[in-house]
Amino acid sequence: MNIERFRQLCLSMPGATERVQWGNDLVFKVGGRMFAVAALDAGASHRVSFKCSEDHFVELQENEGVVPAPYLARAKWVALERFDALDDRTIDACVREAHALVKSKLTKKEQAALDATSRRSPARPRTGSGSRARSRRSG
Repeated sequence: MNIERFRQLCLSMPGATERVQWGNDLVFKVGGRMFAVAALDAGASHRVSFKCSEDHFVELQENEGVVPAPYLARAKWVALERFDALDDRTIDACVREAHALVKSKLTKKEQAALDATSRRSPARPRTGSGSRARSRRSG
């Protein structure tokens, strides 16, 4: 994992947004609430932080390089001191959990809006066959 792959992972979550805050931290939010943070400064003591469940908060800290996130530990956030503190698959699962935990705290209306947006398929270009068929019938 690296900063760009972490960024892509966070932005792949439904309704996720990013914003630089607190000087040089990339903050990922859903519904205006944070679910992950990445330090853009290479000299930062922590590479990334994310919210986790109470069980995972304790369990993840058993790994070397995973610590309670400064200022956010009381809200069950952990920080990775380096990207290889956890394998990519675990980081992926943790980010998905963080997104789900934060999304679950949004209002039902906000959750429904996010769900509706994520269900929409990308706009497809029209082939034009339907309009030609109609014009032949009407002409």
